[in-house]
Amino acid sequence: MSQQTRPASPTLAKLTAAAILAAAAQLHAAGAPGAALTSAQILAASSPSDWRLLDLHNTLYMELPAGRVIIELAPQFAPHHAANVEALAREGYFDGLWIMRAQDNYVVQWGDPDAKKAIHNAKRTLPAEFERPLRDLTLTRLPDPDSYAPQTGFVEDFPAAADPAIGRAWLTHCYGMVGAGRDNDVDSGGGTELYVVIGQAPRHLDRNITLLGRVVQGMDLLAVMPRGSGAMGFYEHPAERTVIKSVRVAADVPESERTQLEVLRTDTPTFAAYLEARRNRREEWFKVPAGHIDVCNLAIPSRSPPAK
Repeated sequence: MSQQTRPASPTLAKLTAAAILAAAAQLHAAGAPGAALTSAQILAASSPSDWRLLDLHNTLYMELPAGRVIIELAPQFAPHHAANVEALAREGYFDGLWIMRAQDNYVVQWGDPDAKKAIHNAKRTLPAEFERPLRDLTLTRLPDPDSYAPQTGFVEDFPAAADPAIGRAWLTHCYGMVGAGRDNDVDSGGGTELYVVIGQAPRHLDRNITLLGRVVQGMDLLAVMPRGSGAMGFYEHPAERTVIKSVRVAADVPESERTQLEVLRTDTPTFAAYLEARRNRREEWFKVPAGHIDVCNLAIPSRSPPAK
C-alpha cells in the first residue's frame, strides 16, 4: 500500500542507500522522535539485493474477469498441498469453476460447489499440514508479544508463528493468506476448495486448517466480491458466482504473459529498519507512535523489478 509521506530532506537525498539505512538504525536506536526515516524512505533507499523475485514454480496466476490474482505457494509449510494445487492447476481443474462464497470480514472461497468436476492426476484429499517442525526453519522474529503464539515473525515473506517449547511452527491467518477448505475430518481437504482471508485476521483458525500460500497481488479484486446472502456468505444462486477463467502455474505461462514481481526479503538490515519504521510510525500525520506491531499488521512490500 502506498503511503503519503513528506519528501526526503536535501541532506537525506544526498546520502547513499547504505548511509540512509545506517542513519535510520542509529536514529531508531537513539529514539530520536522527529528524525527517524519513514518506511517509504527506507524502501526507496533499498538495494536490489534486498528484494527477491517470486519463484515461478511456486506461483499461481488466477485469471478472473476483472484481472489477475497472483498467489505465492508455501511448500516450506505445506509441501503436499502446494504440489497438489499445482497439479490441479496443470490439469485445468479450476478453469470454469467459481468464487462461491464471500463472507464479510472473513473469507472469499472458490472451488466446485457441487463437487462434480473430475480430478485426473491430482488428489481430492490429503493429510492435514497444519504445522511443521521448527527445526531447520529460519524465522525472522518480531520483537513484540503475540496473543496466540510464543513467537511470531516471517519465514521468507510468509507470516508465521512458533512455539520453541514444542519445536513447532505454523503459518498465521493474516489478510491475504490462502488456505485449503475442509470438513470436520482434518484430512478432508486437499486444495480443491481454497479460501483467502479478506477481513480482520482470524487467528483462531491457526493450526486448524492448512494454510498453503498468500496473495501477493490482486487482493483488490477479491476483497470487493459481493457478499453472499446465504449461510457463511455462500451465494444462494449460481448467477451470483464469479467465474474463474483459469488458474496456471507461472512457470507454465509464456514469458511474455508473466507478471514480474519481487518481494522484500525479511532477512536483511533493510527489513529490520522497515519493521521498526512500521512499529513506530514517523510520518507527520502520526502523533503517537505505537511502539508495537502485530504479525498480521506488517504487510510485506512487493513491486515490479526496476528497469535495468
